[in-house]
Amino acid sequence: MYFYSFSYTDSKITIPSKKFKNKKLLTSNHRKFGRNNQGQITCRHRGGGHKRLYRKIEFFRKKLNLVGRVISIEYDPNRNVDIAIILYKNGGYTYITSTKDLKIGMNVVAGFRASIKIGNALPLWNIPLGTNIHHVELNPGKGRQLARSAGTSVQIIARENNYVTLRLPSGEIRLVPCNCWATIGQVDNVEASNRKIGKAGRMRWLGWRPRVRGSVINPVDHPHGGGEGRCPIGRKNPVTPWGKPRLGVKTRRQKKYSNTLILRRRKLIP
Repeated sequence: MYFYSFSYTDSKITIPSKKFKNKKLLTSNHRKFGRNNQGQITCRHRGGGHKRLYRKIEFFRKKLNLVGRVISIEYDPNRNVDIAIILYKNGGYTYITSTKDLKIGMNVVAGFRASIKIGNALPLWNIPLGTNIHHVELNPGKGRQLARSAGTSVQIIARENNYVTLRLPSGEIRLVPCNCWATIGQVDNVEASNRKIGKAGRMRWLGWRPRVRGSVINPVDHPHGGGEGRCPIGRKNPVTPWGKPRLGVKTRRQKKYSNTLILRRRKLIP
C-alpha cells in the first residue's frame, strides 16, 4: 500500500509529489483458515480468500499527550471499518480505526486530561455521563475489547465506587473499572451492515467457504444427516455437528468471574 509523505506543521500539511511505502505499518498476514496448531478444523467454512497485508492498528494509544493529525482515511481489507493514518509531531506514523465524522486534517490526542472530542482517548473516570464511546477496555492495560466493529458505540450511564456503568450495543449493562481507557465517538462505517455481497464469489474472496445445511450432510459427518428424502432432523432440538444443543441454549459458564459485573444480560435471540 502506498501513500504520500507528509510533514507536520501547525498551519498546514505539505504534500510532496513522491510516494513511498511505509513498511513499518504493514506485516504479512498468515491466516489460520479455521485450523488450530495441529491442523484440525476448529472453525468451519473458512479458507481461500484474497491475499492481503495486515495493517498494524494502534489500539492501546500509548503516545500520551502527543498531538497527531489525520492525514488520510483508507480502506482496510482486514476489518469492516476504515482506518486513519495519524502523523504525530515527532514524525511518527500510526494507524487507528476511523471514528464517525473524523475528517482529514483534524487533530487527535490520547491523555488523562484530553478534551472530549471525537477520536481522543481518555480514561473512563474523566469522560462525562451520556457520552458515546468505543474501543473500551474491560481490564486496565489489557487492551481495547468492546465496541470495535463498524457502527458500534457504548454509552456511559453511571459512575460509582470506582466503576462505570456501560450500556453495550447488545443491550447488556455491565460494570467496568473507571481507570480503563476508551475513545470518544462512534466507530465509522455505520452502513456496513447494509452492504450486499451480491454473489457467492465475493464471499470466497473474503475467505468464507459455502455453508451447508446439516440435514443434507452425511450422517457420519452431522447428527442431522441421513434418512430418505427431505427428512426432519430426527432430534428433539437442533444440535451442533458435535451433538451439543444450539439455538437459544446458554453456553456461558455459570461461575464465570465477571458475572457479578453484569447488571443486565443481553437479550438472547432463539
